This record gives sequence, C-alpha cells and structure tokens, in this order.
Amino acid sequence: MFDSAPDPDLPAAATTRPRPRALQQSPEFARALMACGQEPRMLNGTLVLRRRFHGGLRLAMVNRADLTDPAPLMAALRTGGFARTPLILSPESPAPHLARLGAVPLATPAHAALWDLTGDAEQRRAALHQKWRNRLKHGEAQNLRLTRQNLPHDVRHWLFQADAAQQTQRGYRSWPIGLTLAYTRENKGQAKLFQAFEGKEAVAAILILTHGSTATYHIAHTTARGKQLSAHPLLLWEAANWLAAKGICRLDLGLINTEDAPGLARFKLGTGAHLHRLGGTWGLWPPLGRLLRPLALLDRQQMA
Repeated sequence: MFDSAPDPDLPAAATTRPRPRALQQSPEFARALMACGQEPRMLNGTLVLRRRFHGGLRLAMVNRADLTDPAPLMAALRTGGFARTPLILSPESPAPHLARLGAVPLATPAHAALWDLTGDAEQRRAALHQKWRNRLKHGEAQNLRLTRQNLPHDVRHWLFQADAAQQTQRGYRSWPIGLTLAYTRENKGQAKLFQAFEGKEAVAAILILTHGSTATYHIAHTTARGKQLSAHPLLLWEAANWLAAKGICRLDLGLINTEDAPGLARFKLGTGAHLHRLGGTWGLWPPLGRLLRPLALLDRQQMA
C-alpha cells in the first residue's frame, strides 16, 4: 500500500531468522552509542553499558538481556574488568534467581507489548481486538496516502518536533534526537519512517527501528485530524505487514503503562500483541554479593 519506491536497504524475507532480541541488546544499538561517544562492551553476547559519574563512581548496566543463566555473563564481567564494578541488571524476563548472587531488587518488573509477526496478514487481522479492527476499517475507508522512507537526517523533522512537545506535555523522556539520528546513520536502511498524508498534510507518522529479525516501535505521533481519520491504526497495520514481508518476526511496541497512559496501552494490546513481563531492575556489587544474599532473598518473590 505504500507509494514509495522499492527499498534496497532492508533484505527480502529471510529464510532463517535469528533469535529475536531487544533493541537494547542489539549490535545496531551498540553502533549508535559508539557514534555518540559512548563505549559499550559486548561480553559473552551481552551488551554492557558503562557510566561514569562525578566523583569517579562507575556503574555497569545490562538492559533487556537474557539472564536465564547469569553465570556466563558474570564470568565474562570478571574477566572483562568488571569484577568490582557495581552492576544494574534489568533482565528481559523475570529472574528471581539473581537473588542467589546477592542482587538486590531496585524496581519491580514492568511489562512490554510484543507483537508476533510470523503469521500471515489474515491471521494478524483475525487477532486484532474488535474495536481496533473497526478503527482499521475506518482508516482504510479514508483517502489517505501512505509513504515509507529511510528517516531523513534532519533534527527539524516535524516528527521530532511533535514528539518533543508530546514528551513535555506527558512528562516522559525518550532518546535524545542525536542518538536516533546516529542509529539512522550507523545502520543504513534500518530506521524506517512511515507517514500518512491527507493531501499534502502529514497527519500521522511512525518511526520503527529494525535490528536483526526484530523491530522496535520507536516514535509515533498523530495529529487531531489524523485521529479523526484513524490514520494511526492504518499506518501501524500497513507497517507491520511490510515488516513481516521483510522477514521481521516480532515488533516490540514498548512498555505498557495502564495507570499513566491507559489509552496507549489499549492501543498497543489491541493489535493482538501479548503482554510480556520483564525482569525488573536489580543492583549487584560483586564484592558484597554474599553479604547481601539474605536481604535479596527476602525480596525475590516480588520479582518473580
């Protein structure tokens, strides 16, 4: 349905798909960080970020990693020079067994909406919630023009401006624009901008970052007119179908917050995406691991 030219930058549907992984654990994310002057480390297949604070304090952070068996990562951290570095661990899935290492819970698990794109379009459509499907039908009946392109390297792009205003209004923070543009620059063809137009006016846009066999819903905005036209569901639906045709097997729609953003939560889950429980956030200082183990074990139930 997109009216843009064929896109040579993303390969056609893959015959074999690598295991899906979160954006925060992808080589593409690491390249963007390095382009912004950071120094991530890849240890035993896990991306580790390093932060230095005033006073010389150093932290290592591991975000959205598979810590079903943390032993290989812990060994790699020791040999990689992190034996005495405080760690912030945020596993991809619940990992209460981290308490046995002396890790202390810092934040209870959040949830993410993960949309499985492995079936065909008919299966995805059948999995839509009824209200979502009705909005999609309404959008399909409008005279909207959809486009797809690589994200332009332009800090003044209207989507960035609209997203910045939305962040201020709703009180949240997303990536710096420089990091998003670095991702675009360092990973050619893997930052896809999907837009819906009524005539010459852009009424909705979605920026999706691809990484391996997975994609992440990164930035989106719909104008008041776009909401009247149901442009957002139409655009997301067509983007998902295009991604699936290119071999992408999962679209990460981001965190779900039913208290502060119930409408957005319903929109994401209305696609048929499943609610995935993350592993919360843990703090671990290896030299004190044994001493903190009893305290950590007391709190591990809430992290299960």
